Amino acid sequence: MRSWQAAFVALAAIWGASFLFIKVGVRDLAPLQVAWTRCAIGALVLLGWLAATRDALPRDRGLLGHLAVAGLLFCSVPFSLFAWAEQEVSSIVAGIYNAATPLMTILGVLALVPSERPTRERIAALLVGFAGVVVVLGPWDVEGGGPVLAQLACLLAAGCYGIGFAYLRRFVSGGAESGVSLAAAQLSWATVQLAPFIVLGGVPAALSADVVGSMLALGALGSGLAYVLNFGILRAVGPSTASSVTYLIPLFATAFGIALLGEALTWHQPVGAVIVLLGVAISQGRFGRRRAAAASTA
Repeated sequence: MRSWQAAFVALAAIWGASFLFIKVGVRDLAPLQVAWTRCAIGALVLLGWLAATRDALPRDRGLLGHLAVAGLLFCSVPFSLFAWAEQEVSSIVAGIYNAATPLMTILGVLALVPSERPTRERIAALLVGFAGVVVVLGPWDVEGGGPVLAQLACLLAAGCYGIGFAYLRRFVSGGAESGVSLAAAQLSWATVQLAPFIVLGGVPAALSADVVGSMLALGALGSGLAYVLNFGILRAVGPSTASSVTYLIPLFATAFGIALLGEALTWHQPVGAVIVLLGVAISQGRFGRRRAAAASTA
């Protein structure tokens, strides 16, 4: 229990910082180059880990196929979307939209896990959560279409994560392979998937030390170690609790964005984040459990 909880907080901090690293990375690199670089570095780190521990990549062809899909849902597509969006929006806003992942997970589970059925609680959670998304979007406070599209890209990236959690639950998480093995295969697939597109951004004229450091941290931590922690938490407590790491990610993303990048918040962004997290809490039955505990105590 203590092990997964420590990993949970560490994962939230790493992924919260990832939005800062992305923001720095797109100063010199194209979005697809940022996405590919973090995947490639993460894959190299994990492949080295496998070699050092005498572990191996999965060999089952069916599992490798599922991990290729997971590479798309967890890496190739959302990494590219967040990098593209952060050319227009702050790392704080991107981190806040990431908090919608558990709500997207509900939709993914309902679509991919036949045994799951929609309940009034889950429907209410989705309605509350997406009301929060609208508040974060702040359509009354946006000039032009660029920022709106960038924010919708962040939301779509969160949707990829939500479907990814459900996909892993159904097709991947029940095997005997280690979390490092699964994460290394997933990132390796994503590196291959993105490789044909990195030339689209052209050759960068120069890379600053900040960009190089951010890419190394983003790859080794945000795309390497983070997925090892993610697979371990997923197996320990299931997809709903694992995806609730997004409760903490906006807090870390906001702290890093303000402290290190000097980014600012408008009033509706934290208000919308609170509403989104309220929807997440409803989806996980936290209020119902509290009422049941109070009734039991009485």
